[in-house]
Amino acid sequence: MFRRRLTALVCSVAAIGLLATGCGDSGSGSSTAEKGTGKVTFWSFVKGSDEVAKAFNRTHPDIKVTFEAVPSGQEYYSKLTNAVKAGTAPDAAVVEYPQLPEFATQGKLETLSDSLGPLVKDHFPKSVRQLVELGGQTWGVPRDAAPLMLYYRNDFFKSHRISVPKTWDAYRSMTAQVKKADPKARGGVLYTDNPGLLTALAWQAGSQWFGTEKESWKVSLDDAPSRKVADYWGDLARKDLVTSVSSLDPFWTSVQQNRTVAYVCASWCAGAQQATVADQKGKWSVAPVPTWDGKPASAMYGGSSFVIPKGAKNSGAAEEFIKWITTDPAGMKAWVSSGTSSMFPADPKLLPVTKAAFPTDYFGGQDVYAVGSKSYAAVRPGWTWGPVMGTTNTAIVDQLPKVAQGKVKLFDVLTGSQRATVKDMERRGMKVAP
Repeated sequence: MFRRRLTALVCSVAAIGLLATGCGDSGSGSSTAEKGTGKVTFWSFVKGSDEVAKAFNRTHPDIKVTFEAVPSGQEYYSKLTNAVKAGTAPDAAVVEYPQLPEFATQGKLETLSDSLGPLVKDHFPKSVRQLVELGGQTWGVPRDAAPLMLYYRNDFFKSHRISVPKTWDAYRSMTAQVKKADPKARGGVLYTDNPGLLTALAWQAGSQWFGTEKESWKVSLDDAPSRKVADYWGDLARKDLVTSVSSLDPFWTSVQQNRTVAYVCASWCAGAQQATVADQKGKWSVAPVPTWDGKPASAMYGGSSFVIPKGAKNSGAAEEFIKWITTDPAGMKAWVSSGTSSMFPADPKLLPVTKAAFPTDYFGGQDVYAVGSKSYAAVRPGWTWGPVMGTTNTAIVDQLPKVAQGKVKLFDVLTGSQRATVKDMERRGMKVAP
């Protein structure tokens, strides 16, 4: 049974059906929270978080933010979960978009609807705003977006007279041309350890893996757009037209060794590549991600938000801090001041800040943010992350190496993840529409 608590917060009927433990209270109610002053404990694994906290403290004498570095990935989310259970949660914390619904549905977050909800509605496009809203409530404030882009070796393409693809049909032809021009080179990547790009490509194609229907969740990892994407990329992998490789060092090594000359990634790859493959300066360009019909369409591969965990001792001051680091130009400048970063702000009005901090010489003077802006504007709205993405992603990752080996079809991986996801949701007491 879902517990319905009568608080100042009025939960929608839909939200009650979606949440595993009921809706969260609106705040801690402490005197410091009401005044927005005092001490704030801040957990984050995002690069530059320490400098951001220092910059905030220099300009906000009434609030003292103490930054604590935490590990990334599942280790971090387990740590945050345990802290909430133990009553030792930080006042502000980072949560990536895919993980946010899980924390919200399990009652691990304070709702921000009354405090920062209006800010979210005023500053962020619908496509990213929907990633922090669930059941009619606002649970986080977006920090960055991660629109898809195509990265390609302009020198390789020019020397072999290969056109930059605008459609996925043309992309297939490009990968064949790359392999013919250099048998060791490939024009794309299918990651064997990371479902994020596959998910983004399904999103771009029009899939909606999760949604809501009255008081139930809808799960559709095996819908028609997802099948189209899975069949397409699975075929590229079987024909050895793309590299099957893990998303960390092996991938960047393949770029360094000229074995990957084109790939789809998000905006953050511009900074990552510049820092990792510095000796290929001037050889790379970016372009809009190909689409199925040639019309602009995009999705996001990554991105994070900031939340107030359940039980935070100073939510009022945490709200002031979160507002500054997500929507204030000075806060955004602090994020990109600690090193090379191609961070794309979720708030479009802050684009000039990040753009000014990113050098253009690596990409031959090209304005990569102009490409990113068009991609961000083309992100398909309506995408919702699921409430058990850890289970969903694990089920996919466990089978991806077999796709690369030709033992499993990529679409069968999605159907298997669909079954695992529904089973886990039902085990947790969530209603799932048939």
